[in-house]
Amino acid sequence: MLAHQQLLQKARAGHIDLYFLGDSITRRWGATDYPQLLDHWNASFHGWNAANFGWGGDKVENILWRVQNGELDGVNPRVIVLLAGTNDVGNHLPPEGMEPVAARIAAGIEGLLRAVHMKAPGATVILMGILPRGDNPAVMPLIDGINLRIERLADGRRVRYLNINRQLTAADGSLLPGMMMAEQLHPALPGYRVWAAALDPLLTQLLGARAAEDHAPPPTGDPSAKR
Repeated sequence: MLAHQQLLQKARAGHIDLYFLGDSITRRWGATDYPQLLDHWNASFHGWNAANFGWGGDKVENILWRVQNGELDGVNPRVIVLLAGTNDVGNHLPPEGMEPVAARIAAGIEGLLRAVHMKAPGATVILMGILPRGDNPAVMPLIDGINLRIERLADGRRVRYLNINRQLTAADGSLLPGMMMAEQLHPALPGYRVWAAALDPLLTQLLGARAAEDHAPPPTGDPSAKR
């Protein structure tokens, strides 16, 4: 709730054209407690009025709750980059089998996408494929199954699908060295560079060239660390 209040204030503290929505993988990119990643965020998105609304530990249902409880109200971004589902996958094989779990998580992401469009009907959503989890490669078939399903949600207009996993992994599916932090879950700087490079042509198409000035709200940190 403390994080949600912080993000509600952030949403009303500036002008946002580019809205990143997700979990801690999204959050770390543009947060004050990860200065090296924040420098890259600023270098990559300054002039597009980009704001980061990722939060640590969030599952699809948590992100949906945040959207339904005000974080997108009145923001009217032109583009939303959405990455959700990593924490729903987890790092253990589901006892009920991969197919029903992949279907359930994909359905949750579809519901989240509908809610995002209800709150921001004019926005184009860049729907990200779930990134690899190197902390347990055995769950990669589950991630692949979810990504295959959510790719079908893209219509090439209101929803664009972007999967950067092949640029993060070797031919055998293992993570390329240096792409992820030591826990093999969150991207390191080279991984975020891959993500930014993949987004750049899409964002240029949708938003035009970056302006000299930027009016997005300032980045935030983790309020729980201040308690």
